Amino acid sequence: MNMFFQSIMAGLETGSLYALAALGLVLIFRTSDVINFAQGEMAMFSAFIAFKLFDGMKLPYPLAFLGAIVFAILFGFIVERVFIRPASKASLVSKMIITLGLIMIVGGLANALFGIDSHYFRKAIVADNMNIKGVVIQPNAIFIIAITFFIMAGLFYMINKTKMGIAIRATAQDENTAKMMGIPVSKVYSMSWIIATILGAIAGILIAPTTNVSTAMMGEVHLKSFIAAVLGGFGSFYGPVVGGLIIGVLDNLVGMYISLTWKTVIVYGLLILTLIIKPTGIFGKTHRKKV
Repeated sequence: MNMFFQSIMAGLETGSLYALAALGLVLIFRTSDVINFAQGEMAMFSAFIAFKLFDGMKLPYPLAFLGAIVFAILFGFIVERVFIRPASKASLVSKMIITLGLIMIVGGLANALFGIDSHYFRKAIVADNMNIKGVVIQPNAIFIIAITFFIMAGLFYMINKTKMGIAIRATAQDENTAKMMGIPVSKVYSMSWIIATILGAIAGILIAPTTNVSTAMMGEVHLKSFIAAVLGGFGSFYGPVVGGLIIGVLDNLVGMYISLTWKTVIVYGLLILTLIIKPTGIFGKTHRKKV
């Protein structure tokens, strides 16, 4: 039973990071109908910035973390303005191809600037593990779960209670109507990319102690965050959070009780079965158009 609860805790830790990254994907998709396939690469680059500030410039961890967030803000803004906005009149497929191209650009730039070596990056909280009735709990895991839920709660508050959130939801519902109501849709696009890049950066930095900082560090994380968004439903802001937690917990439980070798196959198999039953995801809704 202790191993079960320990596995649940580990699943919540990784699942919350999947949820953060998935929420960024859904935010961009809801406002602009574009799936940012370069989300993982952009998160990797931000994680490298945090590592270089900490290890290279010897800044304290909190300052290195904040420095990477500032970089993510600029990074998201530049990507939207330079690559996405000029293609605003292009087809959705063309926009998605642009994000695929960004994978090559960002990955190649990271290889040129940082090299292909893997680097260890310390945990956010360095402290002794706690033992609660036989269940070993890492303080860093508690921190990751707490900070991700705090960030998601703040984001949900912003989406539901602020003018910017109303603008984001209105743009997500109908871009043309939002424009007629005087909503600055272009600013909404920029803000969505900035927020999504920040969420990806935080996920990348916090997961770095597990994966190490390298150009390939976000490959599996990005894939599972995408799967989490699909599972929860791209049509909901809450869906990717639930989907990320389900993927994280299920991944750990299957690895512990069934097979480490086959856990990814089994988890994705269960995902496919779920989507066959409900193609729009857990919280997704089927939209019907009147003819």
